[in-house]
Amino acid sequence: MGQRIEPSRVALIVEDEPELRELAAALLEETDLQVVEAASAEEALDYLRAHGEEVAFLFADVRLPCLMSGVDLARTVRFKWPWIRTVLTSGTPLDDGSNDVLRDVRFMQKPWRALEVLMEAERATRVSAAH
Repeated sequence: MGQRIEPSRVALIVEDEPELRELAAALLEETDLQVVEAASAEEALDYLRAHGEEVAFLFADVRLPCLMSGVDLARTVRFKWPWIRTVLTSGTPLDDGSNDVLRDVRFMQKPWRALEVLMEAERATRVSAAH
């Protein structure tokens, strides 16, 4: 009898500040998730187009370089990959125009707490297992 192979479950970290991205990656490597890092929303979307079915958790900064913000990325992810648990983070509060995306997205003010991030990742693995 064969062994069931589960697809790898990925945490995608999108942060343009290398120190914060590495800190989040080190933290999430303590979970059951494989960690993938991106420095921009466009880089994250390239990864998602190829591997979206593997991603369980998206942890993204609101302010990103290039054309797309973290809010834009979250909207795209909610539309194309609705099973991905998404957390946005920022040093400043979100503006009122972002409230529509926040119905399905968790927001964490920077500096975020490690325990909160780990709890969100754990929720993502439970949802991903059901997906």
